Amino acid sequence: MPTPTGSFLTSALAIVHFVLAASVTLHVLLTKRNPASSVAWIGLAWLSPVIGSVLYALLGINRVRRRAHTLHDTPGNPLRQTPPPGGDRDDHLAPLEFAGRRITQRCVEEGTAVEVLINGDAAYPQMLEAIGRAQRSIALSSYIFRVDAAGEPFIEALVRARERGVEVRVLIDGYGGGYFRSHAYHCLRRAGVPVARFLHSVMPWRMPFLNLRTHRKILLIDGAIAFTGGLNIGAENLMSAHSRYPVLDTHFRVEGPVVSQLCEAFEELWSFVTNESLDGPLWYPAIQPVGDGTARVVTSGPDQDLEKIELLALTALGCAKSSVRIMTPYFLPDDQVVTALSLAAIRGVTVDIVIPQTSNHPTVDWSTRAHIEPLLVSGCRVWTHPLPFDHSKLLTVDGQWCFVGSANWDMRSFRLNFEINLEIYHSPIVEQVDDIIQRNQQRRLTLADLARRSLPVRLRDSAARLMLPYL
Repeated sequence: MPTPTGSFLTSALAIVHFVLAASVTLHVLLTKRNPASSVAWIGLAWLSPVIGSVLYALLGINRVRRRAHTLHDTPGNPLRQTPPPGGDRDDHLAPLEFAGRRITQRCVEEGTAVEVLINGDAAYPQMLEAIGRAQRSIALSSYIFRVDAAGEPFIEALVRARERGVEVRVLIDGYGGGYFRSHAYHCLRRAGVPVARFLHSVMPWRMPFLNLRTHRKILLIDGAIAFTGGLNIGAENLMSAHSRYPVLDTHFRVEGPVVSQLCEAFEELWSFVTNESLDGPLWYPAIQPVGDGTARVVTSGPDQDLEKIELLALTALGCAKSSVRIMTPYFLPDDQVVTALSLAAIRGVTVDIVIPQTSNHPTVDWSTRAHIEPLLVSGCRVWTHPLPFDHSKLLTVDGQWCFVGSANWDMRSFRLNFEINLEIYHSPIVEQVDDIIQRNQQRRLTLADLARRSLPVRLRDSAARLMLPYL
């Protein structure tokens, strides 16, 4: 026979459960757009008393976007704004150029010169030489910045630049650059170099560990020369260092008026972290055309830039007439990207997707194998390349347009990280990027390969895929 105390506790827990579950239900109905996700969270809240509601509070509420809105004073929807003037294209890429202006609120810039740099072996020497020649300003943003055979020369070069009177600003991600101890940050700070850690807190409950990271890789010299792409700063990117786990990558040296857009992308995050605005000719000098390329910067993040890179990629897939080639270290796009790729293949476009045979995240590899079957069924071709692991993020359309930068083809890059890409029209660089992707199309992954997986492996892969929004 239950005691009065036991009956009271049972009734109290039942009331708490009802209030929490009802609160979750109301919040889900008002904020969630995906019906399957909404049903799952509501069911969990009602069927798992208290625990389900706690899990929703921890994992289901999109605090990322809410917090990211504080990065800007007046967040808005750029798609509701009038696109800036420009654009006189009359080919099949004209809708892509117009959509880019509307999505990014930036014009394409003519007179752009771009150089492809393969791995740190090619990129680091040029970056260090540029730092050594800087006369007015240097801005550097990196997700990873190690103090090793690759990072130490950068620290020394930045310190020397500061000592000779160059204005230097360095932004290192608060998680990717090392949460417990960011050696590069402390070395630069001790040397008097202005350096900041993006969204880092010594209090773990205030630290956004996996989400809301700055994944942007930018080096700006005198506001006129830029380096951007997928390359972090670490010895693993030096093939000559013979690292145990080498990482291949592709980076780009950029000159011309579009560099000012890269400066804007750095300044928006630097000013958020430090409350210091970077303006004037020191950071934004007048830049003359120096090449024959046409380019535009596309930034993305969980604020008013939400999904901009994904939206532009979707537009490009819709404009493709003959070929789409993608190379990415992680391939876990959402259903709308999968559908766009499948439709491109169905209408006769050759769609090639190149992924690592083995990446540095096994769970991502397992999820990918469970995620790509619809693409293979629709006629897309998925290729793998062997080790070393390649971290390049490249997209070309019809051999006339390419999209390169820091963003992976997964939901984290498209929606949760601060990313930066560069789109380039009709340039020899587009052909070079196209060639890089084609050279890495080494082994084709087929439906038969997926069918040959054993039952335990298929179950493992499918279970891993359930974590797709968090990988």
